[in-house]
Amino acid sequence: MLSNLSGKKLLILGGSKISCEIVRKAKAMGVYTMVTDWYPIDKSPAKKIADESFMTSTTDIPALLKLIKENKVDGILTGFTDSTLPHYARICEAANLPCYGTEEQFNTLIDKKVYKEVCKNYNIPIVDEFLFEPSKDSINTSKITFPVLVKPSDSSGAKGVTICNEESQFLNAYEKALSYSEKKRVIVERYIKGKEVTIFYLLNDGEIYLTGMGNRHVKHNQDGVIPLPVAYTFPSVYLDKYRENTDSKVKRMFKDLGLKNGMVFMQCLIEKEEAIIYDIGYRLTGTLEYKLMEEINGYNPLKMLINFALTGRMTEEPANLPIESNWNKYACNVSFLMKPGEIARIDGLERIKEFPEVIDAVIANDVGTIISEELKGTLRQIVLRVFAVTDNRDDLEKVLDKIYKSLKVVSTSGEDLLLPGFNTQELDGLLK
Repeated sequence: MLSNLSGKKLLILGGSKISCEIVRKAKAMGVYTMVTDWYPIDKSPAKKIADESFMTSTTDIPALLKLIKENKVDGILTGFTDSTLPHYARICEAANLPCYGTEEQFNTLIDKKVYKEVCKNYNIPIVDEFLFEPSKDSINTSKITFPVLVKPSDSSGAKGVTICNEESQFLNAYEKALSYSEKKRVIVERYIKGKEVTIFYLLNDGEIYLTGMGNRHVKHNQDGVIPLPVAYTFPSVYLDKYRENTDSKVKRMFKDLGLKNGMVFMQCLIEKEEAIIYDIGYRLTGTLEYKLMEEINGYNPLKMLINFALTGRMTEEPANLPIESNWNKYACNVSFLMKPGEIARIDGLERIKEFPEVIDAVIANDVGTIISEELKGTLRQIVLRVFAVTDNRDDLEKVLDKIYKSLKVVSTSGEDLLLPGFNTQELDGLLK
């Protein structure tokens, strides 16, 4: 059970399209919503639907403290971007308002180089990393075995990530990764092409719960960039082995890091049926799996984080929540990817929403959105996410097929903008 939050004031840091999820949910809980960033309202979608908005930058702490005091803000929350998290922690501390993590914890779990070293201390599988020696004039790649994945140590959303198949591609990949790294640090990892999963944890008053594992289906449908996700399906066949071999190590690491509240997701590659971590997020997921968790298991991490921001508690229930990681239904989160271009028309969305299995469909890019060539290989290419739940695997396959046949995205020049998507034959051997 969550608190009665009617009339409480929540300040949301960042007004991106996905932050609308926080605004809508908070409003549904009776909360007065306020959004701030330095973008004008026409470029900050969450401001358009919030009760009130401001032009104060999320990094300007003195100005934010003034805003918080003058407007009698009861709580602060940010959602889906790693780079905002340390500022969020500093603002909450200065304003003496609840924050689900500390600045040190966020910095640890944002920086890939840092959390990989922490994982090593707990014998948690991580992707092998190659050492290389950058200098002013050249880069020594003698210790690198290609192909490799080159990426910034402190960025999210697949920004700045390149698959490098040979040495001649390395310098450009390195410079690209460097340009997206605030700390100017680059990671070079062994490139593993294969099955992927995402693992979810919920933290409540120091108790840590494994809440689920989904298969992360990626598609190699664009040349020269990393494959992007086209679907997540639940529950994954790899869950039991992960619980047996790795879950307790991860929970011990989280406890030693002092994590007490919030949620964590981990993206993993599967090699020899073992989940090997390649990315961690101590925040809400842009893939919005909390929608599935609420439908199937009755709790919603987004609602719990809003509650925490305004009361200092995720929930009023006792610490030991009845959370089951082995879901008793089948579920999917389908992502539609678009080519570079400008959206003129999106057809079939209303039909998709009418399918009884579909619990929600969230537009990521509206009509008029332009995706440039520079955004290829990033999550900005996602047009729509569709969430569906079924009682059995056969029904899941059927609804996936129906969803894919229903949507059409057309450019201003009349071109079909959708990239090839998920094939239900890929489900073979992956669902429990």
